[in-house]
Amino acid sequence: MTTATLFTRIINREIPADILYQDDQCIVINDIAPQAPVHMLVIPRQPMPRLSDASQDDRALLGHLMWVAGEVARQHGVDDAFRLVVNNGEDAGQTVFHLHLHVLANKGSDQTFSEANL
Repeated sequence: MTTATLFTRIINREIPADILYQDDQCIVINDIAPQAPVHMLVIPRQPMPRLSDASQDDRALLGHLMWVAGEVARQHGVDDAFRLVVNNGEDAGQTVFHLHLHVLANKGSDQTFSEANL
């Protein structure tokens, strides 16, 4: 038996989180250690350790996650400038092995994003 990830436990309401959006395929929460003024996580309800573990059958879910990222960016007024980041594997900085998309925006900051600091 595998241990439930932090995100599975949040989805199952075993751990509290600031849920910003939810539907039958995913939830969106605020990151507890934000790396930008706006830092939301789009998390599929279906456990998938990494993006590279996705199969062809997961294409619709992956597209939905991208749409949700844009939707929550619109809802939070950052749709004009945000980054979408997916860390795939420990060497890429992934710490929770349940696929999730980071939506990062500098709303209210003098900083701007550039390709150089991605």
